[in-house]
Amino acid sequence: MNRFGLMLVEFIVVVIALTILIFIGKTFYYKMRMPKANYIVVRVFYATDRNRTSNPNPSEMYGSDRAEISYGTCEVNIPRDHRIGELETPSIWRLEFRQDPQKHVVLLNISIQDKDKYFSELRARIIRSSKKSAFIFIHGYNVTFENAARRTAQMSYDLGFDGAPVFYSWPSQGTVKGYPVDETNIEWTQTNLKRFLDDFVARTGAEQIYLIAHSMGNRALTRAFRDLIIDKPALRQRFRELILTAPDIDAEVFKKEIAPYIIGHQTRVTLYASSEDKALQISKTFHGYPRAGDSGLGLVVVSGIETIDATDVDTSFWGHSYFAENRSVISDIFSLINDGKRANERFGLSPVDTPEGRYWMFKK
Repeated sequence: MNRFGLMLVEFIVVVIALTILIFIGKTFYYKMRMPKANYIVVRVFYATDRNRTSNPNPSEMYGSDRAEISYGTCEVNIPRDHRIGELETPSIWRLEFRQDPQKHVVLLNISIQDKDKYFSELRARIIRSSKKSAFIFIHGYNVTFENAARRTAQMSYDLGFDGAPVFYSWPSQGTVKGYPVDETNIEWTQTNLKRFLDDFVARTGAEQIYLIAHSMGNRALTRAFRDLIIDKPALRQRFRELILTAPDIDAEVFKKEIAPYIIGHQTRVTLYASSEDKALQISKTFHGYPRAGDSGLGLVVVSGIETIDATDVDTSFWGHSYFAENRSVISDIFSLINDGKRANERFGLSPVDTPEGRYWMFKK
């Protein structure tokens, strides 16, 4: 190759090198200039015996009919300016007509998995946690799959939970008028939930499992747990705590048929109740008898269960979701789960002694 040819090759090499440097420089510049996502993504695990629809939209992927148990994970965003206890949603008062991940808690996507892959990933997530822990949330009446996923992510974030957040979604109709159907379906789902809890213990390696139920979801959880422990007493040691929030269960039935079986030295039970819970007031009127989540004269006080009266905490109009919306209650559950503190050790609670026994109230 002559001298001119060598110079031409050197020129081409220099041009290519400069082009690459300019490209890298521009890429770095624009990455630095691009606004960062104003939210974080929380990954939660789920099991559900809802039917799968043909709609690919995550919010509509699961319906309200019965089906076999299916498994998967959800990604839910939490805005960086999220306020503890809030489940941020669009508001027409703020002229917001659709979900915005920068402002709202949004179910971004769902990944359906086969059973083996699901439990393999769940086990890996639990093993990575400092205490090999997980919580399983069972939602209440009038809740869609989408809102169960959103609530689980919000709880995990607000509690600073280090283990695996999991929710079990049964086929609630997700409507106010669907109460009678929900009552039928919550009874139907008990066997499935028992089987899921059994599999969870056997396949995840979790050493500290926290069971959290809300409203009507307590019916399935308490009975499934009761039946599981009767069949396999040795499994009790794997369950650290049952947290029963606003349980929509007949109070007398709870005392006679449920409490004696779920109370145990290795598994603690905490029950949150309120006399300002309008949803349970309606349920009491509908059924004719007090609910286990009522307080006042009908407050459930049973030896072996730490009952917390949340009547005095600030709540929404319905006063039914205080377990995940009120800072005082969230802080109390935080201390219970993360620090393992009992009621007499947790800041913000005052003891009340009655002939039936002791319960606790939030300090005013």
